[in-house]
Amino acid sequence: MSISDVSNIFGFLGGLGMFLYGMDIMADGMQKTAGSRMSSFLGMLTNNRFLAVILGALITAIIQSSGATTVMVVGFVSAGVLNLSQAVGVIMGANIGTTITAWIVSMSQLGEAFEIMKPGFYAPAVIGIGALLLVFSKSQKKNTLGEIFIGLGLLFIGLDFMSGSISPYTDAPIFSKAFEILGGNPFLGMAIGALVTALLQSSSASVGILQTLAMNGVVTTNAAIYITLGQNIGSCVTALLSSVGGSRTAKRAAVIHLTFNVIGAILFGSLGFVLFAINPVVAASNISAVQISMFHTIFNLSMTALMFPFANLLVKISGIVVKEKPEQFPVPDDEETAATFKHLDERIFESPAFAVETAALEVVHMGQITYENVQRALDALLTENMDKVEEVYRTEKTINNMEKMLVEYLIKIDNLSLTERQKQVVTNLFYSISDIERIGDHAENLAEQAQYMVQHDLDFSDTGMEDLKSISKSVLKAFQYAIDARQNGNMDSVRKVSQYEDDVDSQEEELREKHIERLSTGVCKPSSGVVFLDILSNLERVSDHAYSLARYVKDEM
Repeated sequence: MSISDVSNIFGFLGGLGMFLYGMDIMADGMQKTAGSRMSSFLGMLTNNRFLAVILGALITAIIQSSGATTVMVVGFVSAGVLNLSQAVGVIMGANIGTTITAWIVSMSQLGEAFEIMKPGFYAPAVIGIGALLLVFSKSQKKNTLGEIFIGLGLLFIGLDFMSGSISPYTDAPIFSKAFEILGGNPFLGMAIGALVTALLQSSSASVGILQTLAMNGVVTTNAAIYITLGQNIGSCVTALLSSVGGSRTAKRAAVIHLTFNVIGAILFGSLGFVLFAINPVVAASNISAVQISMFHTIFNLSMTALMFPFANLLVKISGIVVKEKPEQFPVPDDEETAATFKHLDERIFESPAFAVETAALEVVHMGQITYENVQRALDALLTENMDKVEEVYRTEKTINNMEKMLVEYLIKIDNLSLTERQKQVVTNLFYSISDIERIGDHAENLAEQAQYMVQHDLDFSDTGMEDLKSISKSVLKAFQYAIDARQNGNMDSVRKVSQYEDDVDSQEEELREKHIERLSTGVCKPSSGVVFLDILSNLERVSDHAYSLARYVKDEM
C-alpha cells in the first residue's frame, strides 16, 4: 500500500466524519430554529392520520433522521402523548421526510443549471459566513443560523472529500465485483444496507454514502435498489433498541415502523428482482445520485399511499407480534407519580423542544395536584375533617416524589442542545418546582394546624372563620391563575395573580389587626389566636409563591 493509498483512506474517513458531523450540527441548528413551532406540532395533531403523515415528514425533514423521529414517536406513545393510530401516520411521514437529505446530496448532479450548487463551489463560503455569524453575532437566531451554515458546508465538503478519495479507484475490479454480487443477491444487498444504516443510526447518512459512490460511477442500479431498501429497514433499528425496556405500547410503535419498511422492501424487492431478470442491461447499468434520490422518494411516497388505508391493520399486526404482558419496568406506587414517571420518557430527548414542553406540562400537573392539596387542607381546617388531613399528608409525599423526578429530568434536559429561551424556561421550571413544593409544605402546615385544633378542642369565632374563608378564596385564586399562566402562557392570568397577591397581603395585615383586637376583648382564646396567626402566615406565603410562579412566565414572555 502506497502513501497515496493511505492518504486516500484518511481522506475518506475525514470526509465521512465531516459529512456525519455536518449533518448532525445542521439538524441541531434547524431544530433550534423550529423549536417553538415543533412544540406546537403535537397540539395540531388529532386523529387525522393525513395530518400525522405531514407532521412526521416535517419533523424528519428538520432533524434529518427517520430513526430519530421514530424514537421520539416511541417515547410519545410510551408517555401517552400519542396513541398507536396517530403514531402510524407520523412513522409513514418520517419515511417521506428522510428523502430530503438524499436530494441535498444529489443537488450537485442536477445538471449545468445547478453548477453553482456543487460542493466545491460554495461550501467554503457557506462555512465562512456561518463562522462569522457564530463568532461575531450576539443574536441567538443568527448564531443558530451560523450553526446551520457550518453544518451544511461541512456536509458538502465531507462529500467532496469522500468522492475525491474514491475517484482514483473507480476502475478497480473490487467495486464492480462487489456491486455485481450485491445486485445479484437481493437479500445480501438489503442486509448490507440495513447493517450500515444500523451502525450509523441514520438512513439519511447511509443513503448519502451510497450516493457518493454513485457519483463516481461504481454503483449498479440493481445493487443500489436493494441497498436502499435495506437502508429503510436499518432505520428501524434505532427505534427497536429504544423500545427495549419500554412499555408494550412503545414496543408496538417500533414494530409498526419495522413492519411498514419490511413490507415495502419485500414488495419493491420482488418487483425489482423480476424487472432486472427481464432486463439485465438496466440492472447492470450505473445509477446516479439523482436517480437514487428519485427511487428513494418514489418508494416512500408509494408505500405511504399504499399502506395508508391499512394503518389499523399495522396496529393489529403489532399487537400480534408484541403479546400482552405486565409492564416490566418499576413504576411508583401512587397513581399521580406513576403518571409523571410514564410521561418523563427520555426518548423525547431526541427533540429538546418537545422535552422542554413535556417538562413544563408535568410542572403544571404537579401544580394542579398541589392546588387540590391546598384546597383539601383548607377544607380540613374549616370543617375539622380528619380524613382530609390524612389525605393531605399522603398527597404531600406524592408532591415530594414528583419534585425529585422532575428535577432529575430537568437536569438531563439542561445538558441538551437548547436555545437561550429554552435554557431560560428550564431554569424557571427549576424555580417553579421549588415554589410548588414549598406551597405543598404550607398545605401540610395547614393540615397540621387543623389536626392540632381537633386534638386540643379549639375553635375560632364566627367572624374569624369568615375572615379565613375570605383570604383563603383569594389565595386559591392567585395559585389557580399562576398555574394557568404556566400552562397557557396567558399574560392576563399573570396580571390576575398580581392582583390577588396584593389582595392577600392587604387582607393578611387587616386580619392580623382585627384578630389581635378580638384577643384583647376576649372574643377569641389566646390558644386559638396563635393558630389563627400561623394560618394567616402560611396563606400569605402560598400567595407569595404563586406570584413567583407567575413572574417566571412573565419573564419568558
